[in-house]
Amino acid sequence: MKKSCRLMAGILSLLCLMTAVTGCGAKMPKDEAKIRLCEVTHSVFYAPLYATIELGYFKDEGLEVELINGGGADKVMIAVLTGQADIGFAGPEACIYTCLEGQKDYPIIFGQLTKRDGSFLIGRSAEEFRWEDLRGKTILGGRKGGVPEMTLEYVLKQKGLQPGMDVTVDTSVQFDMMAGAFLGGTGDYVTMFEPTATETESAKNGYVLASIGEESGEIPYTAFFAKQSYLKDRENKVSRFTAALTRGIEWVFSHSAEETARMIAPQFPGTSVEVLTGVVQRYKDIDAWNGSLCMEPEALDRLQAVMQEAGELKEHVDFQTIVDNTWAEKTKG
Repeated sequence: MKKSCRLMAGILSLLCLMTAVTGCGAKMPKDEAKIRLCEVTHSVFYAPLYATIELGYFKDEGLEVELINGGGADKVMIAVLTGQADIGFAGPEACIYTCLEGQKDYPIIFGQLTKRDGSFLIGRSAEEFRWEDLRGKTILGGRKGGVPEMTLEYVLKQKGLQPGMDVTVDTSVQFDMMAGAFLGGTGDYVTMFEPTATETESAKNGYVLASIGEESGEIPYTAFFAKQSYLKDRENKVSRFTAALTRGIEWVFSHSAEETARMIAPQFPGTSVEVLTGVVQRYKDIDAWNGSLCMEPEALDRLQAVMQEAGELKEHVDFQTIVDNTWAEKTKG
C-alpha cells in the first residue's frame, strides 16, 4: 500500500512538472505572470482580445495582462522597442518599417487578429453616398504610412480617385485626435473605428457611409508582435498568451453579436450594450476577424503591395524574416 502511495505521489509530481512546462493553466511567479500589452487603439474591432480578457482566459493561463492604449502604430512600436511594453498590437507595417531600418532586435509578428480594415468612412450628411462625392474634398485619413491611411488611398484609387489630385487625404492629424478634429469642423470626411463611428452617428455629428475594409478586401490589418529577445526568453509565456487568445477567438466566432457585446461591455463603460451589439454585428458582417492567429504569406504579400503602391515601401521583406507562426500553429484547431 505504501509503495502504491509513493507511486501515485510520484505520478502527481510528474504531472505537476509537465503542467509547469507546458503552461496549461499553471501559476507563474508574480513577476513573470505580467504582460504589458500596448494596443494601437481601443476599439470594438478587437473584440476577440477583450473577450479573452473578460472570459478570464489569460488568468486561466496564469497571466496578468496590462492593457495600454498606444494611440497609433508608431507609438506602439516605440513602446516595444524601448521596453515600455512587452507585446505590441498594431498594424504589421510597423514591423516591416522597423526591420528595414536595420534594428538588430526588431520585433517579430507571432499572431494576426484582424484581416480587414476596421475603419468606416464618415461624412457630414446622411444623403445617399457615391464615391464620386469625394472628388475635390478633404478626408482625415490618419498618419501617413500607417495601414489605415494606405488602405484608404488604395480604395480611393480603386474607385478612380487619385489622392493628392482628385481628393485630399489629410495626414496631419494624429490618429487618436481625428474624431475630435472632425467634430471641430476639420475636413469634409473622416475615417473612424468603432464604437466611435456609431457614437458619432447616434449623436448626429456624422454618418457612416462605407466600410473601408469591405471595399479593400482581405489584408493582414492588426497583429501581435514582440522583440526577438523577448520571444526567445519568454517562449512559455508567449505560448500561454496565444493559447488564451485562440480560445477567445473561438468563443467570439461561436457566439452571437449580442453575447459578445455583453461580454466585452466592461471594456467600454460609456457605450450601451445595444450600440456594442450593432458594432460587433457590423464587424461580423464584413468578416473582420482571422479564424486563427496564423498569418499567411500571401496576406503579407498583399499588405506590402498596398504599401508599395502608396509609395511607402521600396524593398520587399520576406515572410520568414518578420513572421513566426510557431506559437499560433500550436494552438490552431
